[in-house]
Amino acid sequence: MKEEREYNFFRFEDLRLYDKALAYVEWVNNAVKLFHEIGSNGLSDKFLDASQNIALNIAEGSGRNRSQFIYHLKTVKTHIRKCIVYTTLAERLDYISETSREDSRNYLIEISKMLSALISSLQRDNRDNYKGNQRENVDGNINENEVSSEVEITQEVE
Repeated sequence: MKEEREYNFFRFEDLRLYDKALAYVEWVNNAVKLFHEIGSNGLSDKFLDASQNIALNIAEGSGRNRSQFIYHLKTVKTHIRKCIVYTTLAERLDYISETSREDSRNYLIEISKMLSALISSLQRDNRDNYKGNQRENVDGNINENEVSSEVEITQEVE
């Protein structure tokens, strides 16, 4: 008998990418607890904010149409880059160890790979939907100038 999988009401909670982003937020939260004792001049708040924005943009974008979801996912790349900078600064200022820097970078590399795969998948689906919505003229040929202005996205996000 086939086991039925339980789905969450909020679809983004089913994404492995979202789970990995939350795990990274937890990692950063634990890492920056030490920053306050050292006196990090706001670095801890900025680092934590950037890490949280990774998960937040995944969640926010998932509730929108496909092109807006892709936009939010691309915004996640900006926050990943910020986290790379904050990770490097934290190590250079001796707030974290070299091992912790590598842990952070490994999280971010994995998130980046998962993110790129999801964006590619969504863009591929968009291209397929675009081609499927081209209108044929009277001769049966596709007229590329007459493309449906509204592409309804009804496929579920992987």
